[in-house]
Amino acid sequence: MTADGLTGVKALVFDVFGTCVDWRSGVAREFDAFARAHGIAGVDGPAFADAWRALYQPQMEEVRAGRRPWTILDVLHRESLDRVMASFGIKGVPSAALDELNLAWHRLDPWPDTVEGLTRLKNKYVIAPLSNGNVALLLDMAKRAGIPWDTILGAEVARAYKPLPEAYRRTAEILGLKPAQVMLVAAHNDDLAAAGRTGLRCAFVPRPREYGPNQIKDLEPERAYDVVAADFRDLARRMGC
Repeated sequence: MTADGLTGVKALVFDVFGTCVDWRSGVAREFDAFARAHGIAGVDGPAFADAWRALYQPQMEEVRAGRRPWTILDVLHRESLDRVMASFGIKGVPSAALDELNLAWHRLDPWPDTVEGLTRLKNKYVIAPLSNGNVALLLDMAKRAGIPWDTILGAEVARAYKPLPEAYRRTAEILGLKPAQVMLVAAHNDDLAAAGRTGLRCAFVPRPREYGPNQIKDLEPERAYDVVAADFRDLARRMGC
């Protein structure tokens, strides 16, 4: 489907980790530099990134399930970092150095098509993140990477972590729009499925190297979405930009 079939869409909101930015390469790069600085040998950067990311959903689930109060992602990432360091047997690193490593998530690189595609889409639509990242994280990332958001809606704005329906519904409400006037763009089928159940329109953009060279998930759309695009440049074209 192209823009002609999407009359009424006013805003495009974007998953960020994996869809807009390459978290795995960025975190691996930051860990490798950290390891050199602290004399840590024998730990593979991508493996460390994967292990850290593996705690992402379990940590948020504690908040989603109400087992702990609202906690921003920076704090959850920092707690996860302590656990990952222990799992790799890394000890004796000053807390301040770990705090700095935690900011790796603020310094991720965009995919090559991200900024151009978003800039084109911005000419016609409101564009904003719909991410589980917190505002400060997303702001730092955008400033460093040149991501041209119209506004930054961190998870603490909606006070809900995806895929809870409130994350999608409240984002539309904050933008002053009905769910059908908002389209989620994501590289993850589960995120899009949850958004679709709340009435948002959906666009799938695959990122076949998000999880590394042997990725086996989210390579193809798993259902009929409003738009399926090859990348953000193709998405802009399909959306009439």
